[in-house]
Amino acid sequence: MNHRYTAALLVLVTVFAGVPAPVAAADQTAQCSFPMTVTDATGTEVTISEDPERVVTTNPSAAQTMWEIGARDEVVGVSQYALYLDGTSEKANVSGSSGLNVEAVIGLEPDVVLVPNTTYTAEPDRVEQLRSAGVTVVVFESGDSLDAVADKVERIGRLTGNCEAGVERADEMRTSMENMERALEDVDRPVGLNAFFGYTSGEGTFISEIMTTAGLRNGAAEANITDWGQINEELVVEMNPEYIVVPSHAPIPSGPAYNSTTAVQEGNIVVVDANSLQQPAPRAIDASEAIMKAVHPDAYERYQELQNQSETTTTADSTTATVTTADEPETTAATTTQEQTTESSAPGFSPIVAVVALALTAFLGRRR
Repeated sequence: MNHRYTAALLVLVTVFAGVPAPVAAADQTAQCSFPMTVTDATGTEVTISEDPERVVTTNPSAAQTMWEIGARDEVVGVSQYALYLDGTSEKANVSGSSGLNVEAVIGLEPDVVLVPNTTYTAEPDRVEQLRSAGVTVVVFESGDSLDAVADKVERIGRLTGNCEAGVERADEMRTSMENMERALEDVDRPVGLNAFFGYTSGEGTFISEIMTTAGLRNGAAEANITDWGQINEELVVEMNPEYIVVPSHAPIPSGPAYNSTTAVQEGNIVVVDANSLQQPAPRAIDASEAIMKAVHPDAYERYQELQNQSETTTTADSTTATVTTADEPETTAATTTQEQTTESSAPGFSPIVAVVALALTAFLGRRR
C-alpha cells in the first residue's frame, strides 16, 4: 500500500475502546511518557522504566508492526520467521532449535521484550525464565479482528515510545477498512474458504475478517467452524466455495472434493502473501486488498479512488493544523500510564490443535 499520510489530529484509545477518541496533544505526550506501567495478558503488572531503545520481538507479527511504525532501528532481536523483513539480517536471531532462545534474548540486554500470544502459549516457561532474569516482558492476548490488530499497533507504539507513529499507522488501517466497506456496498458476496494444510480459519479469527472485509463470505464460519480447525472433504463439497484463499507458502488444495468446487473449476484460487494473510500486523490490510482485487475488481477500483480521496483530505488537514507556539505554557506529562495490554497475535491454534503433525511446524512458526 502506498496510502501513507500524516494525521493532523492524532488520537489514542484506551485498551477497552473499540473506537479511538480524540485527545489533546498534551495527553498524547502523557501516553508516551515513562515510566509506564501496564498489566499484560498474564495479569502481570509490568513497568517500563524508560523509553525503550532496545526491543526484542519474539514473533514476526510484533516485528512487522515495529517495521511499519518506523521503529525498526530500535529492534535488536527477531524470530527466524521475521527474516523476510528488510534489514533483519542485521538483527540477532532469538529463535533456537526448539523455540525461543532465552539465553540469546538475555544476552541482548533488551529494554522490553514483546511477546505475542502464540509465543507465550507455546512456551510460558521460557517467558517466566526471562522474567526471573529481570527482563521486562509484555505478553499480548490473542485477538479476533482487524480492529484488534489496529489497536495492537497503537499499543506497541505506546509501549516503545512511538505513540504518534502507532496512531498514524493504526488510523491508516481503519481508514482502509472503512473505504473497503463503502466500496463494497450492495455487492453480492460469494462464499470463500481459507485453506492451508487441511485447516481453515473459522469464526473468531482475524483471517476470517480479512476475507469478509474483502467482500467474501467465510464458508467455514457459516459452517459453524470456530477458531482454526480442520476441514474435511464432505464439508468442502457441501460448502462448494466460489473462491479459495491460500497463503503463499501452502500448497493449493487438490483432490476430488476440492476439484468439484466452483472455485477450482473456474480457477478462482487466490494466493496471498502469507506474511500479510497470516500475521496480525498492519500488512493484513494488504491481504484484504489482494482478495478484493481478485474477487471484486470493480469495487477495488472504487476503493482505490476512496483511498486517494482520504489521503488528499488528511494531507490537507495536516497542512492547516494548529501548532502550539513557544509562548504557550508547557504541560507536564503524567509519569505513569496504566493499561490492560492485549494483542491480536498470530493465528494461534486452540489447545487441541496444538498437537498436530510435525508437518505443520514450519507453518505454525511462520504464523507466530
